[in-house]
Parts: sequence; C-alpha cells; structure tokens
Amino acid sequence: MSDKFVTMTPELHAYVTRLSVPADPLLQRLVKETEALGSSARMQIAPDEGMLLQLLSRAIGARFAVEIGTFTGYSAISIARGLADDGKLLCCDVNEEWAGIARRYFREAGLDGKIELRVAPALETLRSLPEIESLDLAFIDADKTSYTDYYEEILKRLRSGGLILIDNVLWGGSVVDANDQSESTLAIRSVNDHVAADERVEAVIVPIADGLTIVRKK
Repeated sequence: MSDKFVTMTPELHAYVTRLSVPADPLLQRLVKETEALGSSARMQIAPDEGMLLQLLSRAIGARFAVEIGTFTGYSAISIARGLADDGKLLCCDVNEEWAGIARRYFREAGLDGKIELRVAPALETLRSLPEIESLDLAFIDADKTSYTDYYEEILKRLRSGGLILIDNVLWGGSVVDANDQSESTLAIRSVNDHVAADERVEAVIVPIADGLTIVRKK
C-alpha cells in the first residue's frame, strides 16, 4: 500500500484548485490584500482547504462553530458560508490589525451577522463558554504550542458527531524530520499523537495544504 498516494506538484495542485475552487472575486481580493502584509501572508489557508471547510460545515448541518486563529478571515468566511441560515461562528484572534481586515471582509460577504470576532487569548474565550456539548464544528489554526489545550477545551464542548479540524499537522514535512526539535514541531507531533490515541474520537489526517486532521467525536 506504500504507493497509494500522489506527489502534489505545483502543476497538479493548480489542476486541483481549478476544478475544486469556484471563482470568488471577494476572496481573491482578500488574498491579494493579505499578500501585501508580507511574510505573515503564509498563514492564510489554501483555497482548496477553504472549500473543504465550507463543505464539511455544510455537510454536518453546523449551527455553532468556533475558529481559533482567524488571521484576515479567509477560513472564517469559508466556514460561515457553510453554516445553517441561523448559524453562528465565534472567531478568536489576538491581532487587532488582522481582525480589522477580517471584519471588513465579513461585512462585504454579508456574514457580519453570523460571525463574532473576539480579540483576546483563545483559551480565555473558550473557557468562558459553558461546558455543555453545544459546538458542532471547530477549526484550530493558531499558535502550535497551545494546540492540545485548544483541542481539549473544544472537545468537552463538542456534540457527539461534531468535528474538530486541526490545521498544519504535517508542518511542512517537519513532523518526520528527527533533526527538527523546535518547539512548534514538537507541539504538532504531540497533538498528532494525542489525537491518534484518543478513544473519544475517530480521526484522519488529510494531506491537503499543510495537512488537516479531521476529528469526529464519538
């Protein structure tokens, strides 16, 4: 079974994106504006991953979702577009400049009524939520060293059948580089091992973009 994968070349990724991601002038403008931020622009999710977030949100009929790490808003727009008509997305970030860009695009997308963006430490925001199983979906894409803490706080508030989506779980391939002992790489390996051993859930790592773990609570 070792050959049951395809190496993703730039040409193949362009093909996948062309067939998977409908043209969206608003998101294209958001991408351009985010690129102007410089090196931090790399934190924006890939368009095909955004489409997957939207489809997963819609597929489970999500009404209440949480996002940890909103950046300039691409992933939040993707998730919110997949929510039920009365759905709500709670976004967490700590950067007011990025939040300002995100809020502007939320309004342009007609989603500002669906999305609440709190600029505060995400763990504080999560711990302020009631410990009841009310969450349908969560997306984690923030500081890697807190991934396991985010996961645990979300899981106790996630309904049975709900999804947690964890980004960057392949970390540019560094997860299998024994010479890489950086703090973030160790944190990604730790959360990957934690989820794989967690009998409360079932999970799969999908090699899209920088790797996305899809976790379903039993």
